[in-house]
Amino acid sequence: MQPVTLVVNGVEHEAVVEPLETLLSVLRGTLKLTGTKEGCGTGYCGACTVIIDGQPVNACLFPAVDADRRDVTTIEGLADDDGQLHPVQAAFIEHFGLQCGFCTPGMILAAASLLAEQPDPSEEQIRAALAGNICRCTGYQSIVAAVRSAAQALRASGRAGELPGKRSRVRARA
Repeated sequence: MQPVTLVVNGVEHEAVVEPLETLLSVLRGTLKLTGTKEGCGTGYCGACTVIIDGQPVNACLFPAVDADRRDVTTIEGLADDDGQLHPVQAAFIEHFGLQCGFCTPGMILAAASLLAEQPDPSEEQIRAALAGNICRCTGYQSIVAAVRSAAQALRASGRAGELPGKRSRVRARA
């Protein structure tokens, strides 16, 4: 067992984890943040995508001990504190970028990470950035349209290139 301090959605959580426990297990089990989904458990489907220090990662493969003192953003931390949806979340709704919704949290976080690095991506860049996220329902056209729309909204609001997630830290006990 190893103590860690996880900074998830701007909140510090102290926890004790098994050496090989995944970040996904801690997020869903210990912290009860169930928006991050477990799909394949092998890093293939992308349903468990979270953002760590600005980069998308598969939480099902990421050791929780390696997340110690790093900034982790889950789908629960993407919206503003007042509940206003992040532009990527709003665009997915507006452009019907989801159907069953299982892949949606990972897809949205992968898209938000892309838009932080590339504020005006081409369709090819969007598809490449989302290649690690599998959707069995939509056919991807509506997802690509949602990401393009979100990119435009972020640029128009002056938020282009902004890292997704909360940056202020609050302490909590896990």
